[in-house]
Amino acid sequence: MYGFGYSTLVLNKTQTQSRSAASRAVLVTGGLVFAGSALWLVLSGNTGIRYSADHDGSVPMWVRWIPVAVGIALVRFVPARPAPVTPHERRTVVEASALLAAAVLFAVVLAVAGGGEPAHTVSKLVLLLVVPVLLFRWSRGAGKTGVSATGPWWTPVPAVAAWFAVSYAGPWALPMSDYAFTVDVLTLVATLVVGFLVNSVLEEVFYRRWLQTRWEALLGRWPAIVLTSLLWAGWHVGIQGTGDLPSDLAATFVNQGVAGLFLGYLWSRHRLMWPVITVHGAMNAAPILLPLL
Repeated sequence: MYGFGYSTLVLNKTQTQSRSAASRAVLVTGGLVFAGSALWLVLSGNTGIRYSADHDGSVPMWVRWIPVAVGIALVRFVPARPAPVTPHERRTVVEASALLAAAVLFAVVLAVAGGGEPAHTVSKLVLLLVVPVLLFRWSRGAGKTGVSATGPWWTPVPAVAAWFAVSYAGPWALPMSDYAFTVDVLTLVATLVVGFLVNSVLEEVFYRRWLQTRWEALLGRWPAIVLTSLLWAGWHVGIQGTGDLPSDLAATFVNQGVAGLFLGYLWSRHRLMWPVITVHGAMNAAPILLPLL
């Protein structure tokens, strides 16, 4: 009995050390990717990044970092209980690995297809919705991640409001779009509703609730946030790429990737879907709707 207990203790210690090493490797590698991407753009003179897939307008990359820094700071200082995660078990490893593969495949398919329609929407629905649902049914997980809110629903309000204010008001406000003035009301409403469901809701459910939560159970909070942010950013090459893959990847990492850090931290600290969906929805819709006010 003593020998069995000692062997189990050694095995658990070895597994813990392996997970710690993997967590550090992901965190360090991810940090190097972010820093290297910014350096690449500086050295190549391409520090102006596109803030929308609808046109070629750009802003200095650091403009996109300021709202994220403000949002993360406010999330950090709002009290929250420790966020629950899926227990570390074989099913978690299988699901996390399969979801990661789906995220990578989505980015590759979209880049190869050129990011146009219907490839964008079809591949997103198949890889980010159908595949996970089938995976959860097969693993008998039914998509459950043991997620529960870490505080009252209103606790993320200061962070979300501050992010929005810095992003769309004041000296660092993003340029507005004239799209709403070029289409009829029905087209505008349909575009916003479909875009909200397919982009904001589906992406946040897949990348944050499903993918990040499982990798948090395996790697810890920040390694999972960094990993998920880079995966989420990577697929944007397909809709915003210029054909220069290194520069395109660097641009998405310092843009959507950095925004993903805020979204991921917001999700990890509060385990509420409404803040991440609201922020994501505002990224897409605010530049279109604000000019109408």
